[in-house]
Amino acid sequence: MAVTGLSCIFPTADMKRTAAFYQDKLGFRVVFHLQCEQPHVCLYRDEVEIILIHAVKQEVVPNRELYGTGYDAYLYADQLQDLQDALTRAGVTLIQPLHHTDYQNHEFVIEDCDRRWLAFGHKKSGRP
Repeated sequence: MAVTGLSCIFPTADMKRTAAFYQDKLGFRVVFHLQCEQPHVCLYRDEVEIILIHAVKQEVVPNRELYGTGYDAYLYADQLQDLQDALTRAGVTLIQPLHHTDYQNHEFVIEDCDRRWLAFGHKKSGRP
């Protein structure tokens, strides 16, 4: 029995605004499911899916503020320099430029329109 995927669930005060950011700035494909019993938006890029739901609280609190540390998502990618360059050209806020970590990853970190920090990276020696 294999676990074959994972979707991040991101609450947001404005699903359409957040979806537009992910589409226009990060290159995700957007599929709206706003008429469903549980309205949501699916964001797709390559093998990644992020699901947006309406934040009842209205304020998104990133992990680093809520818990004092942590990214809100870690996305594995290749050609990291090219990806960082493309996102920077698209006007995405770069929090940490491409670097090697002490936990053996090569990564960079951006901020989305809801102040979430998303890391893009890969393990230097491949996935465990």
